[in-house]
Amino acid sequence: MRIGTLAHSAGVTTKTIRFYERSGLLPEPPRTPSGYRDYPPESAERLEFIRAAQAAGLSLREIRLVLRVRDGGVPHCASTAELLAAQLRRVEQRILDLTRTRDALRDLVPPDWPLPDET
Repeated sequence: MRIGTLAHSAGVTTKTIRFYERSGLLPEPPRTPSGYRDYPPESAERLEFIRAAQAAGLSLREIRLVLRVRDGGVPHCASTAELLAAQLRRVEQRILDLTRTRDALRDLVPPDWPLPDET
């Protein structure tokens, strides 16, 4: 598939895809005889993984490491598992900190002011 189609299906820009290629996160695809990039279908899944990993707070360097292990056919390795576990601990600590901040802010809001719904 061409870069524009891939970008649209993955919800990213073509510039982002080219950046991921240069960064080693997305393998450079083969080219058509006319020189267009021809991405395989699994490229969309890889982009989704990259975006999800970024949303989870992993850096591009960390994502590259996880992808390198995954691409190597190794299901899990200790360093990758530790990296992900450390990120999970950071996320859980951040949730705890934000919950405490929310509670402190709620204590400061006058009782007659409307608060957002808790969902």
